[in-house]
Amino acid sequence: MPAPRRQRYYFEIEVVAPAKSLCTAHRTGDKFVYPADLGKICPWLRDSMSGALRAMEWGATFSWDYAGTPFAKVSDPNGVSTEFIRCPDPTDHGIVVKITRTALKS
Repeated sequence: MPAPRRQRYYFEIEVVAPAKSLCTAHRTGDKFVYPADLGKICPWLRDSMSGALRAMEWGATFSWDYAGTPFAKVSDPNGVSTEFIRCPDPTDHGIVVKITRTALKS
């Protein structure tokens, strides 16, 4: 019996917060396609996203939510899922990105 086909996804990464970040690499509204645009993303931010991206590539959704924050998640491994990751910079330079994963039709 052949192995089941792995679900394929399209990923978009968007800088969503904070609007007045002092980050010199990225601005709110910047968008990137994963993995094609990895070289355009700051290494610190890229590293902080890597674990979530790898898990999401294999269909993972994360059970936590962000109640009481502006970061509302969507979790559908067969449709659209989102996750939010913060840059590790603890100063006012730090930003938050929204990773949107969309399942591709086979």
